[in-house]
Parts: sequence; C-alpha cells; structure tokens
Amino acid sequence: MTVVSALAHEVVPAMAPERFAPVLSPGEYEALLGLVEHAARELHGRVIWNVNSTAKGGGVVEMLRPLLGYCRGAGVDARWTVISGQPAFFATTKRIHNRLHGFDGDGGPLGDAERDVYEQTLAASAAELVELVHPQDIVILHDPQTAGLAAAVRETGATVMWRCHVGLDAANDRSREAWDFLRGYVLNAHVFIFHRAGFAWEGLPRDRVAVIRPSIDAFAPKNAGQEREQSLAIMATAGILAADVDGYPTFTRSDGTPGRIERRAEMVEEEPLVADVPVVMQVSRWDQLKDPVGVLRAFERHVAKRSSAHLLLAGPSTAAVADDPEGAQVLEAVRSAWHELSAPIRRRVHVCSLPMDDIEENAAIVNALQRHASVVVQKSLAEGFGLTVAEAMWKQRPVVASRIGGIRDQIEHGRSGLLLSDPRDLEEVGAAISGLLADAERAQTIGLAAERRVQQQFLGPHHLGRYFEVIHRVGARRERDGPVPA
Repeated sequence: MTVVSALAHEVVPAMAPERFAPVLSPGEYEALLGLVEHAARELHGRVIWNVNSTAKGGGVVEMLRPLLGYCRGAGVDARWTVISGQPAFFATTKRIHNRLHGFDGDGGPLGDAERDVYEQTLAASAAELVELVHPQDIVILHDPQTAGLAAAVRETGATVMWRCHVGLDAANDRSREAWDFLRGYVLNAHVFIFHRAGFAWEGLPRDRVAVIRPSIDAFAPKNAGQEREQSLAIMATAGILAADVDGYPTFTRSDGTPGRIERRAEMVEEEPLVADVPVVMQVSRWDQLKDPVGVLRAFERHVAKRSSAHLLLAGPSTAAVADDPEGAQVLEAVRSAWHELSAPIRRRVHVCSLPMDDIEENAAIVNALQRHASVVVQKSLAEGFGLTVAEAMWKQRPVVASRIGGIRDQIEHGRSGLLLSDPRDLEEVGAAISGLLADAERAQTIGLAAERRVQQQFLGPHHLGRYFEVIHRVGARRERDGPVPA
C-alpha cells in the first residue's frame, strides 16, 4: 500500500547575500552583511520552517523562494513545506480569503461543515509536521490555509509565527466573519504578522502583532535584467508575440544555470501581438479581486478610442494553481467578455494563460511581458500587497494601480506611479492609462522614480532584516515572560 504524505518539501538552493552589492549603497551593503552574520550566530542549531499551501503561483511563493535562499546562503537553516488538501478544503480557504478581503466570494457559509473539512484536512499535515519540528525551531505559517496548524506546532515547544498576506483597510461584516472562523486557531501563535498595521484584526493582542512588508528578489528570473531583443525573443517563442527577432529566448536560473523558453502560452486573440505597438498590461492570478474583466471594460470604453495601444491580460494556467479553485471561472469570464467586444477592439485585446510546468520559465516570460509593457495596470478591488506592482516598478514601468492595501505603501501618487481613488470607476482608470500613453516623457520620469522607490524600500535585505528582528523580539519575550496564553 502506498502512503501519501500530507506534506511536500520544497528544495530551495542557497543564494549568497553578497550578490546585493551592485544594487545597494555601500552603507546598506555593509549593514546587510552584519545582519546576516548576526542572524547566523543567533539562529545556529535552529530551523526556520515555512509552511504554506502551494509551491506554484502567487505572491507568497514569489517571496518565499528568494528569502529562504538568502537565509540558507547566510548559514541559517531555512526550510519550506507545503500542505495538501482536497477541493472542498481549498473551496473553504478561498472563501475565507475572499471574506478577509471584505468580499462574499462564492457566497457560501463558514459554518460547522466547513470547520470540519478544515480541521480534518489539517490534522494529517499537523501529525507529520510535529514529527519534524524541535522545541528550538521557528515555524512560520502562511495565510488562512495553515492557521489550523498553530496549536499542534505550539505543543512541540517551537516558536509559532502566523503571517497573513491578505487584509482589508476598513473591516466589514464579511471580514469579521472570516476572523471569527480563524481566531481560535490564530491565537495559538506567538506573533501575528501583517503587511500593514491597519490589517491587524480587532481583538488580537497588540503586543503580539508585527508588521513586515513584502519584497521582490532583484536577481530572480522574474526581475533580472533582460535586453530588449531577449524579451522579444522570449515572448515570440512563448507564442505571445508575432516577431522574427534576432535575440535568443534564454534566461538565467536562480542557481546560475542557463534556461531556455520551451513552452507556449495559451492565447485567446484574433491575431498575435506585434512588437511595435504600445501595450497596456495586467499580469495577475485569475482572481475576481484582481478584476481582469474590469480592466478589459476600461480599455474598451476609455482607452481604445484614444490610442493605438493593445491590451494584454496575462495569468497562470489555471490547471497548475491547486489552491485557487475560482481561477478557471474567472478566466472563463474574461474569455466571455473578450468575445463580446466589437471586432475592431477585439483584435487589440489578447488573453494569455502562461505555462506553469517550469516556474522559472514562467517567471522569465512574466519578466519579458512587464518589460515590454508601455503601462502596467493593477486594478485590484482588494489587495494584501500586490507584488506585481513592485515587480513592474523595478523594471522602470509606469504603473496605474488601485489606492488600496499595500499598493498605497509602494506608490507615491504622481511621483512613482498613479493611484486610482476608485478602481471601479472605469473612466478614472481609462484616463490614467491614456494620460501615460500620451505623455512618454512623464511615463519615463515616473518609471525611473519607481525603480528607485523599490531599490530603497522593497528588496530582500529590508525584508530579511525585519524578519530577523521579529524573530529576535519574540524569542526575547518568550524567555522573559514564559508561555504566552492562547
């Protein structure tokens, strides 16, 4: 009989923190080296476990790989394990996810039946996880999917940190319903980490709340530099661009080895995109809260008549993202909206599902897409942080994004991007996009300021420093105060 494990272990290669020397100031670089040296001493003999629900797709995965890699490169034993679950479990956690953002989602309940599914699914993962964890270890549980593991992990004596990557600027009844579902599990953690102070739930002990802002990895295949010919070749080989280009569809993997684009995207379009037209682009998961249909409508009604630009909506192949059961439905809604467009506009709209079999190949394609864009859009209706914003800013792209959640922390309106007061106002969205398309000098100025903003605020060293600071603080408090009441 074959025993199926409830946990999958992701192997993350070590990456040297010294690679940041070219992108940091001398003072920042010296501070980074001092930080990692201190962390390696303080955390010697301890394991930092990261637990989440997928190794493919989404911002959490984008952050975990490099952060764990740099921890390991600094001599810190950091590991990553992924829980599994049946469709009913992920339907429940997606419902929680949407409620945490203040939306109904599928409108289903969060009652006893859902709690039974949630607890029974996590029981198998908990049983395996506690066999791996030692009292001196640190376990970071990510998002609603893993909150139910906190009690079992706490019994091992380890330090338990629960990190919530979703949130809402102003709580409502729907978000409070999700809080009520999760609170009993979450309170077993020693610290609760949010992207913004305003995301912290009502009723959580304030002395156990920490704020850590996310980051991007400047050297990952998604963010590393690409020459224009290289980007065009990558897009053409992936079937996104109609081009006979001179460049090679290659990229450098995180471990330094060469990679090549081998797989093609699934396209919904009348004819392929050509290289010499302006492109408005949104890259995101197929999620109703990212509102790709709204982007399409804004382009149709308020951009297409003012410019010659095309619109590209890109996201992952829905079959590859196990913890997002709504993805296929949202993609189908986008396809339906595309079919409803008038023929002249439909020829200028391209819907792209990116291959996910090779995560770093996918990342290199996204990199090329973002670099090719004239304007990048993130018209989210709710957002924990929005890593795609920082990714595009790092590439000197002018970004039009919603004034919500962590996006507000990234963009300084009018300086390093444009913030939408109301992302549901399609006329406002269209005016912001059209203004940047019509003013190349302003778009370039904003793009340069955006790159500087990310360099100063949202690269890995800032993130690592804050993580180590919180770990030290929680450890010191545990030594001083003893057990924390759940």
